[in-house]
Amino acid sequence: MPVYHIVLFKLKPEAGPEKIQEFEAMAKGMVGKIPGLREMAVAPPLESTAHRGQGFNLGLVATLEKASDVKIYAEHPVHQQVHKFREEMATDTLAYDLVF
Repeated sequence: MPVYHIVLFKLKPEAGPEKIQEFEAMAKGMVGKIPGLREMAVAPPLESTAHRGQGFNLGLVATLEKASDVKIYAEHPVHQQVHKFREEMATDTLAYDLVF
């Protein structure tokens, strides 16, 4: 069963549109490089519900093939590069994994 790895970010004020686009390209670029990673989507919250986001203003959903792929994804060198970039642009993150 697929796993949906959901991560929310509280961006630093200096993380403007160009940084966000660079992050999105890096994140989507992991597909095909990390075993088990099927899809990647990055987007801000819907305007109609952003007020409920508790300051989280960007999110991603990574679709992985199975639960054991989450560990492979987390430890993969390509993900570690994206993770480092994310740490430079976000003050806080929240991760949540779902299988359904």
